[in-house]
Amino acid sequence: MSSELIRQDDVTIRFAGDSGDGMQLTGTQFTDTTAKVGNDLATFPDFPAEIRAPAGTRAGVSGFQIHFSSRDIYTPGDAPSVLVAMNPAALITNYQDLKPGGIILANIGNFAEKDLAKAHLDTNPLEDGTLAGYRVIQEDINQRTVEALEGMDLSKKDVLRCKNFYTLGMMYWLFSRPCEPTLEWLQAKFAKKPELAEANTRALKAGYNHGQLLRLFQGRYEVPPVKDVHPGTYRNIMGNQAVAIGLAVGAHQAGLKAFLGSYPITPATDILQYMALMKNYDVVTCQMEDEIAGICTAIGASFAGRLGITTTSGPGLALKTEALGLAVIT
Repeated sequence: MSSELIRQDDVTIRFAGDSGDGMQLTGTQFTDTTAKVGNDLATFPDFPAEIRAPAGTRAGVSGFQIHFSSRDIYTPGDAPSVLVAMNPAALITNYQDLKPGGIILANIGNFAEKDLAKAHLDTNPLEDGTLAGYRVIQEDINQRTVEALEGMDLSKKDVLRCKNFYTLGMMYWLFSRPCEPTLEWLQAKFAKKPELAEANTRALKAGYNHGQLLRLFQGRYEVPPVKDVHPGTYRNIMGNQAVAIGLAVGAHQAGLKAFLGSYPITPATDILQYMALMKNYDVVTCQMEDEIAGICTAIGASFAGRLGITTTSGPGLALKTEALGLAVIT
């Protein structure tokens, strides 16, 4: 296919797969690199609502959407330009959100009959005309990752865990992103496990070279940096960190000391972790044994004159409803 460099001022990508496919990490790394390139951006992580949903099912799909541009933007985007689907469930639950003519990169290594059955599909959407209005790139990312890591002393399970970095490399090539920020991150992340640093490095580079050599896509895209930005230090911040900062500042503005009582649960755990680092701002955090204890400590703290806070997700909120009623009536 063409090697033409196509300029785009605005792109939205959605990475989707199982919770164990590393889509959150893939999206985060793409985000960090895009920020360093100089684009404005906004992101939207999407986690399964069910606790430990079965792998390969629609309920278990995890996603990460990034909207980046050469101008100021304020939302994570509506209709994605590109969908990366690591299995049939990820594809069937997300493809209808794509813009007409959008790109779908499908990992056909996870499209066997058993994978289609897990997603409750009678036919393969890659073959039955479901995706007729889109540009579909089919690639066995599982097999390509195995080939890239051939000769390494890793189990097949550990090898396939690197497929998200292979996918990331393909996206870096497609949107003209450098690999160096992620390569540096891998060396720091796996400093004590050099074999894992090497495996993921190989996968990332192989994915990048795959795009460059095989020309699977109809051209390559470039999103120029934002121009005329005010000089200064900019922060790449996720929503959970922003919530933590906002709670600490809000408590200070109200003349109160903040207390967060919570139980770890995705995606709210980050708020607890961030606020645990704010002791110098009179923030007290308490990790409790379950959701009920978490909200009850927050209620008790509010009775004692603090700003009582608890965090959770959908399943956790269901467990907190009785205590929430107590908070409302008192």
